[in-house]
Amino acid sequence: MNLKQLSKMLGLSQTTVSRALNGYPEVSRETRERVLGAARDTGYRPNKAAQRLATGKAGSIGLVMPTAPGHPSDVHFGEFLTGLGEEALRHDFHFVIMPADPEDEVAALRRLAVSGNVDALFVAYMRAHDPRVAMLKSLSVPFVVHGRSFGSEPDYPFLDIDNEGAFYDATRLLLQLGHRRFAVMNGPAHLDFAMRRHDGVVSALAERGLRLERACTSTTAMTDEQGLIAMERFLQLPDRPTAILCSSTVLALGAIRAVNQAGLKLGEDISLIAHDDVLPLLKPENFSVPLTTTRSSLRAAGVRIAERLIGGIKNLGPFPDQELWKTELIVRASTGAAPPS
Repeated sequence: MNLKQLSKMLGLSQTTVSRALNGYPEVSRETRERVLGAARDTGYRPNKAAQRLATGKAGSIGLVMPTAPGHPSDVHFGEFLTGLGEEALRHDFHFVIMPADPEDEVAALRRLAVSGNVDALFVAYMRAHDPRVAMLKSLSVPFVVHGRSFGSEPDYPFLDIDNEGAFYDATRLLLQLGHRRFAVMNGPAHLDFAMRRHDGVVSALAERGLRLERACTSTTAMTDEQGLIAMERFLQLPDRPTAILCSSTVLALGAIRAVNQAGLKLGEDISLIAHDDVLPLLKPENFSVPLTTTRSSLRAAGVRIAERLIGGIKNLGPFPDQELWKTELIVRASTGAAPPS
């Protein structure tokens, strides 16, 4: 099935069919849906090279993948990419992934932008005063940031969750349960989400005249091994914490191993709240003691960012420039009243 045959079958001009397939706004919604439905039913696939010549669009979203010897991989990023891919598939968009050394991301993004192989870019793992933001704003390629850059002027397109509010609310719950000794198991200290989650805990504690001790914080790669190591260290403190906030259910997996090995009971001797990105292979309700979580879907975030990027390219908007999603606080058995002092 080629464009000429598809046009003849539908009784439409080739120009109308091409414009419907490429999301031109002057094509009515009814016609666009009719053309897209026929394309799906017949297995029609546009010739990408011809499409690019006709529209000036590559039909691709670009991203830089930081990688280097010893650089940790991240299960959370895979879940985000799944959502991004779901939406890209609906619009027959591709990914262009450029691997780069973590220290070379700014230059790698610039090379990708000027290559002509992508219509839009997205970036993640935002840092304080992130230099990628200023560079992206200087280019003509549309982009969306997943997260925010702590300390930078928020004048760029982003989608983020309210990390500070999530951990503020989680800390408030534990305070209401009588806990006074807190520890935070966080992601890498230079990342924006970790800073904001730390600030949420500190803010809630300050309202009760409490402080988060330096010895009661851990900033590491979010793996179960690091969760085990951090919790073992917390449990060896002279005045060990009774309330733990984890930035990931992956960290919580290791932390709970340490709690069990110490002969303590989760939800009784130690209360724990984890941030849950709705990872399909690590569901908090399936832990031996179901986890209380601050819940947000990375996959849904991926879908939404793809909607905004592709919708902008195809003029399907308008879309908001900035979105800040609230998390849900879901209470389960891993949180309970503070043990007697």
